[in-house]
Amino acid sequence: MRIGVPRSLIVTLAAVFSGYHVILGLYTIDVPSNPLPVIAAMVVYVAATAVSLSPGQPERMPTWLASINVVVCAAMPLLIAPTLDLERPGGLGYATWYVAAVGTLMTITSTRRRHLFAWAGIAILVIHTIVWGGFGAVLGIGVIGSIVWVAISHILSRALASASRDALQFTEAEREATNWQAAQEAHLTERQLRLGTTTDRALPMLQLIAERDGALSDEERRECQYLEAGIRDEIRGRRLLNDRVRQAVLDARRRGAVVTLFDEGGLDDVDEAAMDGALTELAEAIADTRAMRIIARTAPADSPTAITVVGLTPAGESSASELGRDDEDDDDDEVDLWLEIAKPE
Repeated sequence: MRIGVPRSLIVTLAAVFSGYHVILGLYTIDVPSNPLPVIAAMVVYVAATAVSLSPGQPERMPTWLASINVVVCAAMPLLIAPTLDLERPGGLGYATWYVAAVGTLMTITSTRRRHLFAWAGIAILVIHTIVWGGFGAVLGIGVIGSIVWVAISHILSRALASASRDALQFTEAEREATNWQAAQEAHLTERQLRLGTTTDRALPMLQLIAERDGALSDEERRECQYLEAGIRDEIRGRRLLNDRVRQAVLDARRRGAVVTLFDEGGLDDVDEAAMDGALTELAEAIADTRAMRIIARTAPADSPTAITVVGLTPAGESSASELGRDDEDDDDDEVDLWLEIAKPE
């Protein structure tokens, strides 16, 4: 976000002021002892102003153009001042139009964020005026006014730039706050959804336990273990689950396998509908393998792989020793399954 005055308004005002100075110069063309240097100064001034105000340029004036403007500001006093007589009866009037013209051109340069060049042009004007007419001429021919214009332009440019930076920071902060709020609402919705799913799955078994005062058969106890493992899957597995995967995992556990699902966030940016194919492939892999330990986890977000599935069978064992066996690989485990499921396009 950028705060500023419309460019068209600035260009129009600058063009009007610049043209006004040239008109004053033509109005007093009879005052200089030789009008040719004055006309030459008008030509270079109009050319520099036209280029500085031409459309299609970057906001920050190019260095080469700012340098040319400084050269023009140095040339104009050198061309015009020698043709003027400070002792002229009635004064010089508007014949010193070049002073205001230098101020206008340097104000344009400062507005286009070349403050150092603008102050360099003003410094040249001040030094030339003091050398040519003394300190009194600085006040008498309007040099102070040109200094004030450039100073105001510099101050306003800095103020607008600072306001633009502040506005950008506020915009970024508002965007971050909105994203944070959306993330929190998404997490809350997901927690509520998973809490509801857990309640629906666990409630019948909890009611059965309450009715029997905890006196369950061995088969029912095993079903409780399967239920507990399924609830853990809902917490750790997240995007790795759909109805087919849940059923394949349950069947694998009922035959004695240990199944572990890890969703580490690598699929958070993948559309849920696009995940159906990958989850179907995962369910088929779990259903087809006879491995006694099955580990499925998501790949990093920048990986072309969506899900990595590993099936292990402990050497010399026909089944896992218990459902809660440590998930860390054992050196004696034999790899029965290694599958990398590609990330959906």
